[in-house]
Amino acid sequence: MKLIVTVGMPGSGKDELVEVARQMGLATLKMGDLVRDETKRRGLPINNSSIARIANEEREKHGPGVWAQRAVPKLIETKMLVDGCRSDSEVSVFRHHFGDLFVLGIYSSPERRYDRMTKRGRGDDGTGLQEFFDRDRRELKWGIGNAFALADGMLVNEGSLEEFRAIARKTITQILERDD
Repeated sequence: MKLIVTVGMPGSGKDELVEVARQMGLATLKMGDLVRDETKRRGLPINNSSIARIANEEREKHGPGVWAQRAVPKLIETKMLVDGCRSDSEVSVFRHHFGDLFVLGIYSSPERRYDRMTKRGRGDDGTGLQEFFDRDRRELKWGIGNAFALADGMLVNEGSLEEFRAIARKTITQILERDD
């Protein structure tokens, strides 16, 4: 199995990368969907504070790799992209289960990410600059910086959407061709 795992701060472009991967025929799994599904299952509203609470509670109760462990049984395709790794513990879970793993970091400046998040209007993005920085601090506390440091490659998303999509397609193609 060829598994690509993305890591990047909120608003960095992970959703766009997922869409590019789908257009290229890759199966995808968004780890954030696992958290949103658990939040819904508990009857909580899909907003920044509920999702953060569930993500934190599950990590505290089951360990920092819990969301990756819950993702593993869903990873059955030959070539797949998993979006939204949040810690080095999650990277370790994936490396343990899938030897053929490529961790792809996506970087975008805080200013660009905040602008994108305010425009997309997703319910779990929060409102205002304070919630944006609170969310960044929470993700850093989970270990996203450590996961980022373990990345095998990096995409910088500071240009136009078209530029990002083009470089994303090229990068995914290169990753998939590495051992074929």
